[in-house]
Amino acid sequence: MSLELTTITVAASLATAASLGGLVRLVAPPPRRLRSRLNLYVSPHSATRPVGSRGPVRSVFGPIFQDVAHRVGALLDRSGRDVTVLKLRQSGWFRGVSDVEMLSRFRVLQLRSILGSLFVALAAAVILGRSALVSGVILGLGLVVGATRSRGKLERAVETRRDKMRIEIYTVNQLMAMRVRAGGGVIQAVKSITQRGDGEVVDELEEALRLHRAGWSAADAFRRIAEISPEPFCSRTYRLLASAEERGADLAGALLSLSEDVRETRRESIKRTATKRRAMMLIPTIAILAPVLILFVVAPLPYLITSWR
Repeated sequence: MSLELTTITVAASLATAASLGGLVRLVAPPPRRLRSRLNLYVSPHSATRPVGSRGPVRSVFGPIFQDVAHRVGALLDRSGRDVTVLKLRQSGWFRGVSDVEMLSRFRVLQLRSILGSLFVALAAAVILGRSALVSGVILGLGLVVGATRSRGKLERAVETRRDKMRIEIYTVNQLMAMRVRAGGGVIQAVKSITQRGDGEVVDELEEALRLHRAGWSAADAFRRIAEISPEPFCSRTYRLLASAEERGADLAGALLSLSEDVRETRRESIKRTATKRRAMMLIPTIAILAPVLILFVVAPLPYLITSWR
């Protein structure tokens, strides 16, 4: 009996220490090693070194872990591979890699999230020491949290990038309209923005220029980034650039009109957000003061009705 108690105590102590260590690492991650920053310049073969050849353990167990991650991710993502890849493109994660590598990294991230949540849930079940039913419920909750956390992070990343692009597209449209009015074409206007600007919209315009240099027509390149852009106003701008490149439409006037639409939409969105926040500010006031006022009103009623003190 004492051996079992000692084993449970040691397991609970190790699980608690690992959980606290993971929490500390999540809140305050360690700084990046200087060796990883200088390795590219010090080692002449580091630029051509394969990513997967970093050690025998990773070479052996890495493909197995990735295969398990792909199988688990396929079970979790019912929307399909193409939808997941599109979400990853829209979120801005894992830039500069192919779709296959991007999806593989996201699957590994999902599996790590599941394993970490299951470990924390197992530690909580051991510490609480409840019945098997309660432990099963805790493990189930940990599984659900781990399975949905990566997808939730992805959705929040897409929404954050969409908000940034909605802020940036107004200025980008204004600057491109000025450049077109000064006598430049569509490609010249986009090049001037990408050479002097920075941001999410500029990154997508650079992607369109890269596709154009790779052999795509300018209209097809702009339509391609319009399909994968998370912000509808940016998609409208890219389709407008494609139409202007093909048909020679009045690009400056259309860009200015689109900028006005963006500003009006943002103004309405800010008004709705302000209204929601004012309503949320009333909840504490109503929850705290309303019961007190009701007590002050109800307290004299017994005396008024029955003359009882």
